[in-house]
Amino acid sequence: MGDGEPGQTRYQRVLLKLSGEALMGDRSFGVDPAVIQRIAAEIQEVAAAGVEVGLVIGGGNIFRGVSLAASGMHRATADKMGMMATVMNALSMQDALEQQGLKARVMSALQMHEVCEDYIRRRAIRHLEKGRVVIFAAGTGNPFFTTDSAASLRAIEIDADIVIKATKVDGVYSDDPVSNPAAERYSRLTYDDVLARRLNVMDATAIVLCRDHNLPLRVFNINKPGALMRVVQGEDEGTLVERGEAA
Repeated sequence: MGDGEPGQTRYQRVLLKLSGEALMGDRSFGVDPAVIQRIAAEIQEVAAAGVEVGLVIGGGNIFRGVSLAASGMHRATADKMGMMATVMNALSMQDALEQQGLKARVMSALQMHEVCEDYIRRRAIRHLEKGRVVIFAAGTGNPFFTTDSAASLRAIEIDADIVIKATKVDGVYSDDPVSNPAAERYSRLTYDDVLARRLNVMDATAIVLCRDHNLPLRVFNINKPGALMRVVQGEDEGTLVERGEAA
């Protein structure tokens, strides 16, 4: 497909990946209500344009399993705790989306019937077809896998057109642009470029899943107003990772 035209959307169904840290704003912990409402408003704008939105949120603003595992806790136990942190973020986002007038469903890879639905692929797709935002919580439900891997997996399962990863910078760079002002921003990369150069995009498992299923990945700055809409319109926002030769 060619680049989208203003006012039109290039993608019908997307999977948006947010880090838990993206919800913190300037805080050191938890969720900043102003930030989550702003992100919800951007998602509402995209949904109003007819785009079906799936969402995966990390849990690093509340709990990071890797950190506790490093201090001696068994990694499987620590990761389960991290999964529950993602459910908390998912419920926060569900509430924020509903305040924007959207219908949203949280579907968890861990059973938590009192607070959300179980993840069932066909039911998730039906929710999307009905215009509901689906928030996939608890990662893959398995330890040792990140929420990046969960985002790639869920995107493949629901037949999303693209994975959109929200970050604090406007794309993928050759080095940390904060500490190295001379770092180069890439407009396009291949999956193999990302793996060979060990670029900090998503973990290797997530990238390989995207590569093997020919699922494009767009990395963009969630703090840039209107950027999410420009991504779904097919504009050259951030960095595109796909098959073929890098531009």
